Amino acid sequence: MLNRLVLSGAALFAATMPAFAHLDPAAHGSFMAGFSHPLFGLDHIMAMAAVGLWAAMLGGRALVLVPAAFVGTMLLGFAAALFGLPLPFVEPVILASVVFIGLMVALALPLPASAVAGLVAFFAFFHGHAHGGELGAAGAAQFAIGFALATALLHTAGIAAGLAFARRQGGSGTLARLAGAATAAAGLWLAVAG
Repeated sequence: MLNRLVLSGAALFAATMPAFAHLDPAAHGSFMAGFSHPLFGLDHIMAMAAVGLWAAMLGGRALVLVPAAFVGTMLLGFAAALFGLPLPFVEPVILASVVFIGLMVALALPLPASAVAGLVAFFAFFHGHAHGGELGAAGAAQFAIGFALATALLHTAGIAAGLAFARRQGGSGTLARLAGAATAAAGLWLAVAG
């Protein structure tokens, strides 16, 4: 089981490395352009999966509250970009979200679900603003539905991994914490390499 998880993670990492271009909405449609948008950036993938992992570690209402806060606030950031509201440091904050959320998972601090929802919402606004800034010729509504769905699926994957880790270890959380540390380290690597 652990070997499959490691191999899956390595395959995901390798598959996303060359993905620098986004789908053309004229050729693929606005929904698919939006759906693929978070999947074409390793920083987005890691941050969103880590949000799900953090929610799984908290359990209970956090399983819904934390991802919902991220997706909802991300849509607000998208709308802000559409209305031309400037937001400084979008890309650095997105990279910081990978490091911060990874560290929070690694540390497993006993924070209330509402506080975690607020923390991820802060970063989600920047993720959404980035999506809005790269809308291009896509239709805004379909693009937003696409990236919101892809984000929710990445959160779900993180939740599923977190729950699987907990079942495998009887709730000790060591695998989830290691995944958080690896996420934070990868975020630092992306910041230095970029």
